[in-house]
Amino acid sequence: MEFDFSGIIPAIPGLWNGMLMTLKLMVMGVVGGIILGTLLALMRLSHNKLLSNLAGAYVNYFRSIPLLLVITWFYLAVPFVLRWITGEDTPIGAFTSCIVAFMMFEAAYFCEIVRAGVQSIPKGQMGAAQALGMSYGQTMRLIILPQAFRKMTPLLLQQSIILFQDTSLVYTVGLVDFLNASRSSGDIIGRSNEFLIIAGLVYFTISFAASLLVKRLQKRFAV
Repeated sequence: MEFDFSGIIPAIPGLWNGMLMTLKLMVMGVVGGIILGTLLALMRLSHNKLLSNLAGAYVNYFRSIPLLLVITWFYLAVPFVLRWITGEDTPIGAFTSCIVAFMMFEAAYFCEIVRAGVQSIPKGQMGAAQALGMSYGQTMRLIILPQAFRKMTPLLLQQSIILFQDTSLVYTVGLVDFLNASRSSGDIIGRSNEFLIIAGLVYFTISFAASLLVKRLQKRFAV
């Protein structure tokens, strides 16, 4: 079998647009996942059993099902449920459904990372802050969480790398990410193998470089 990579260069604009979509999905999924995951972590650490159990059930549920199912469910089932509730058609686009799916799915994993980070902070700091008259919210926001995020930054980045790779699953709802753009470009000129090889190299290069960054941060942020 002979390989011909001459068709790659003309297809770069389309591949770049696909990469922008992949990065957009990853960034929005990570930011939303961290915010929701932090709230869930605080709920799990709460002395209120109802909040703690609800957060625990959420985490256990989303960590027990595949991401592909979550993406498909939000794209197909949520509009049906909304129509059943409201009686009106409420279409949800592929991009929106994927963003929501990534945020909710990743929040379960970010929750456990944040919870472990908070629990790694000596409990004496909480007591000292409260002795100074600081509220629980002020203590978390100003003392505990900043230290916890410093410790767990490498783990957050590692989970972000995993999400970067998982964005390729959006092909199931017809969203054109980098992998889907590569596959489509290859099919058009009959060079699918070459485009998939290039796509694999790009994913490997970005993920490997990010993994090296994570290792450096682990050493730098070591407490």
